Amino acid sequence: MFEGKNISIFIQDRCMIKNLNFTLNKGDKLAIIGEEGNGKSTLLMALLGICPYAKMTGTIQTKGNRIGYLKQTIEEEILEKTGYEYVFEDDFYRGNAFYKKMDLLKFKEDRLTEKIKNLSGGEKVKIRLLKLLLEENDLLFLDEPTNDLDIETLEWLETFIQNTNIPILYVSHDETLLSRTANKILHLEQRKKKTESHYTLLKIDYDTYVNQRQRALEKQTQVAKFEKREFQKKQEKLNQVMQKVEYQQNTISRKDPHGARLLKKKMHALKSQEKKLENFDGTKVPDEEEGISFAFETVEIPKNKKILDLKIPELKAQDNVLATNIELEVFGNVHLCIIGPNGIGKTTLMKEIRETLKERKDLHVGYMPQNYEDLFNEEEPVLHFLVPSSIKEDLTKARAYLGNMKFTRDEMNGKIKDLSNGSKAKLILTKFVLERCDVLLLDEPTRNVSPLSNPVIRQALKEFNGTILSISHDRKYIDEVIDCLYLLTEEGLVKKNIVKN
Repeated sequence: MFEGKNISIFIQDRCMIKNLNFTLNKGDKLAIIGEEGNGKSTLLMALLGICPYAKMTGTIQTKGNRIGYLKQTIEEEILEKTGYEYVFEDDFYRGNAFYKKMDLLKFKEDRLTEKIKNLSGGEKVKIRLLKLLLEENDLLFLDEPTNDLDIETLEWLETFIQNTNIPILYVSHDETLLSRTANKILHLEQRKKKTESHYTLLKIDYDTYVNQRQRALEKQTQVAKFEKREFQKKQEKLNQVMQKVEYQQNTISRKDPHGARLLKKKMHALKSQEKKLENFDGTKVPDEEEGISFAFETVEIPKNKKILDLKIPELKAQDNVLATNIELEVFGNVHLCIIGPNGIGKTTLMKEIRETLKERKDLHVGYMPQNYEDLFNEEEPVLHFLVPSSIKEDLTKARAYLGNMKFTRDEMNGKIKDLSNGSKAKLILTKFVLERCDVLLLDEPTRNVSPLSNPVIRQALKEFNGTILSISHDRKYIDEVIDCLYLLTEEGLVKKNIVKN
């Protein structure tokens, strides 16, 4: 139904993807994975012919199929396509078919009269998902479809992808979604310090791919190390014998020409062996894209220290009351997460928590907002964001941490606006470490980080011995990092039991 032949994609002089060949047939769920900045979203846009910053070569055959596309930046997409300020201004969203689908994703009718910019991130995703369902598309291209969705909608989306026969090409950082839906994997890599593009394409499920890849890498590494040890042993033994023969040649008497000829013949044979060893081309250590390395430094915060004592009679966004009677008391070392349906006010609540804590002199509070623009000046240099003072020792330390996060030299020396969303998330996490934050306020901390880096981030947060107050719909994050879970409802916060998988 969709075929790409010899697809190569370039951003300026950098080759992001080289000679990619793939097909999408009925029932295919092809997941694109890879580290941040490796060209996943670029590939989707380039295939659709809507990527102004990249050049694509190769051929595409769509056979006249209608392609539905879910953009990563939802509000921007809705406004671009409709030009409307309110959802209900678009006749499409006022049609009977749309209303029939609204209950499917638990979208409240009164939210249609709200300005698009005032909708929650999850509500914006739901609007576009609903529209895609009604457009009768033959193929779907989805760029981070799980971003900001509540857990109930995530589970609906998984079921939809599993059961539909419509071919789907999608980018996702949600490992649970990948595990439950993908039946083909396209892994994009940038090796040798992001100078060499490489891809792996297999008809295989995500968990099997990750496990097989890890086992293959470990096996190849073991074989390469064993062969290297054996080579070194042979080389040492040969050197010893050659030194012995050379000594004998230097000391043999001129009265023994026969012995000299034998030693010369033996040395010739040894040099032949040496040449063979020099030409030995054994198994190489796997050439793969290096993963990130990240950990928090130890911070001190007593378990009985009161971090937060919050009481909010009415949680409001603009003039809308989202929830009432919110009470939350938090002590040191707790890893807390707030869940709830889209539009209930989780991000609004996190902003209230930040306002409450930001003047505390006894805490070092780090904040990761849902929209990074709330925190960044996009024109600010990356290193200046981390180290405003420009002290040499601090800059050296910052560069080392960014190197562990696999930032290139150009990314370190560039501006924040040129980073991918995943790299921006890693930049914020790096700042937390450098500032030795002991309280972290995290609004969807893992949503933009690749599924290959996310396990490292989750492990670091799990081992963080400060306090975490977070919002997340990432089920692996909740399972591995969180020890205190709350559900935000219209009547307030309800503590939930955590069932570990």
